[in-house]
Amino acid sequence: MSNLHDAIRQRRNIRKYLPREVPRELVLDVLEAAGWAPSAHNSQPWRFIIIEKPKVKQELSKDLADAWAADLVKDDLKVDPKLRSERELRFAKAPALILACLTMEGLRKFPDAQRQGFERDLAVESLGAGLQNLLLAAHEAGLGACWFCAPAFAKETVRKVLAIPPEVEPSALIILGYPAEKPKTPPRKPLKDFCYVDVWGKGLV
Repeated sequence: MSNLHDAIRQRRNIRKYLPREVPRELVLDVLEAAGWAPSAHNSQPWRFIIIEKPKVKQELSKDLADAWAADLVKDDLKVDPKLRSERELRFAKAPALILACLTMEGLRKFPDAQRQGFERDLAVESLGAGLQNLLLAAHEAGLGACWFCAPAFAKETVRKVLAIPPEVEPSALIILGYPAEKPKTPPRKPLKDFCYVDVWGKGLV
């Protein structure tokens, strides 16, 4: 089995990190790997912001936690103070923090909403490929990483804190750091449960 397959199987979401700084050179290396992902029309619709200043991390983390709590209140759910505190510290204490954004620059423009929606789907798929490259490059470099979708639920909050223009869409936050944990391998579905032949539902023989 190739080293790539080993990396795919061994990579884990890491949420606990050593109190050790991640050199910017390593952060740039994993971002360069993201930039080599395939993309629709070679549009490369990803944009990344490296968040380094502790003050900016703290402001972003607090505002995201506030937005999460506000959503719970809207749904008539109680806000657990401990969980809210954990969510606020999650990004504030991150050794390295990267915001992934989506842009439609370089994608095709259609007059009707349906086809334009399809084009956005292509951009989303492209960004996902870039993020997978980033995660695998981080693993290969001895770093741990975790992909969080919090910005997708609070786009305007993130735009305000990081001065992101309205045509750019905040999508995900990636934490990078040196791992302080070794999570167990999560269960995975066998190939026969998610792969069909010729038509939906026709299983592998």
